[in-house]
This record gives sequence, structure tokens and C-alpha cells, in this order.
Amino acid sequence: GMALGDAGTATEAYAQAYRLDPENRGAALGYAEALTRSSDPEDNRRGGALLRRLVSRDHTDIRVLSLYAFSAFEQGRFGEAVAAWEMMLKLL
Repeated sequence: GMALGDAGTATEAYAQAYRLDPENRGAALGYAEALTRSSDPEDNRRGGALLRRLVSRDHTDIRVLSLYAFSAFEQGRFGEAVAAWEMMLKLL
């Protein structure tokens, strides 16, 4: 995991990687994860939006679905969280 003091640095590093190559799923997922773990609600919202884009491109990636479900749940979007968990169950 990330050390607490390094969270901002990690977010910036992932943001830079994502800007350089927005089609790189690893960079996009890392950036989304950093945003969803941020204490800033705007970061959380942006992370959720990025995860929705990733899910719409590929709804068979368990890591993306898991993070998406967690993000939606944390933001009180329970219907989206349940839908993501149901998609995950079909893949297991």
C-alpha cells in the first residue's frame, strides 16, 4: 500500500502516467484507486467517474469492478455498488 505521506505524490505520479497514456489500463486503474482513496471529495468523484469509464469499456475485470463497487458504496451510490457486485459474482 501507499504510505500516508506519499498519497499526494502517488496520486500525482498516477495522474502523470494517465495523462501520458490514457489508454493504459494499469495507469488508469492506479489513478482511479489513488483518487478514490483521497480525503478530497472532488478526487473521490473524479475517481468514480474514471472507474465508470473503465467498467463501460470492460465489465469483466474483477479489479476494476471491485474498486468501482467500493467507490460507489463509499459515495452512497448503493444501486451502482450492488450492480458492480452482481457483475463480479457472475465472473467468479
